[in-house]
Amino acid sequence: MLPLNVFKANIHEFSGVTEPQRAPIGIFDSGVGGLTVLRQLYRQLPNESITYFGDTARLPYGIRSQAEITQFSREIIAWMQQQGAKMVVMACNTSSALALETVRQEFNLPILGIILPGASCAVQQGKRIGVIATPATAKSNAYKRAILEISPEVQVWQVGCPEFVPIVEQNRIFDPYTTEVARSYLEPLLEQDIDTLIYGCTHYPHLAPVLRSLLPPKVKLIDPAVNLVAACTQELDLLGLRNTHPPQPTRFAVSGCPQQFAETSLQWLGFTPRVEVVRFQEVAVPQQD
Repeated sequence: MLPLNVFKANIHEFSGVTEPQRAPIGIFDSGVGGLTVLRQLYRQLPNESITYFGDTARLPYGIRSQAEITQFSREIIAWMQQQGAKMVVMACNTSSALALETVRQEFNLPILGIILPGASCAVQQGKRIGVIATPATAKSNAYKRAILEISPEVQVWQVGCPEFVPIVEQNRIFDPYTTEVARSYLEPLLEQDIDTLIYGCTHYPHLAPVLRSLLPPKVKLIDPAVNLVAACTQELDLLGLRNTHPPQPTRFAVSGCPQQFAETSLQWLGFTPRVEVVRFQEVAVPQQD
């Protein structure tokens, strides 16, 4: 992470923002998965204004290359910086696993990922930890590395679940087919007698009713969103950026169809959001060395 004084210098450069504490937190995901993080932001940081971006035109992220994910993340963060965000939250495990360290070096604002908060919570709960994630996140071993760095004696098993994100985005959670798919993904983890299961993708908490029905009661479910927002709170306090004023309405933007996102979001937000479309062709993106 960049030095604290670099962040503070950048915060005061926000165009049109005379009080940096009132600037929004930017949060992004490939689609509706990040709404699980947004809900935690509403609960834990109710005074914060938020800009939410869903990259729905390019989902699912979990089957894309590291180079693609890194470029997508650059484009989104550059846009959020232009909108005056005081912090960016990667509410996407795939981006956090594959692009976080790169973009942290390229942008002068706090950028938080979801892997470490999830790993930290899991090792406090169990010793035989399963991770369900997108294929890209599972292949990266990001969760396994993070968990073993915290607690080397813990055992970790990971399963890539390519069908889960499309199922959630298509609102097919309660289809009988979804239960069969979930059973096939969980089977190798249950064979290892796991005691803890991490949602390694922010879409997956939406599948909680299905997953819980297939798991033994002893298996604890870990939603990294809870701990990610706790980390956001600590960072805001450290930087003196916690907002104490009433928040602005959440701004929602997508790269794909706004109507589909709004309709899918209703059941998890409790309201139908007003959604705008953002394209990235003209966004200035920092160049790699």
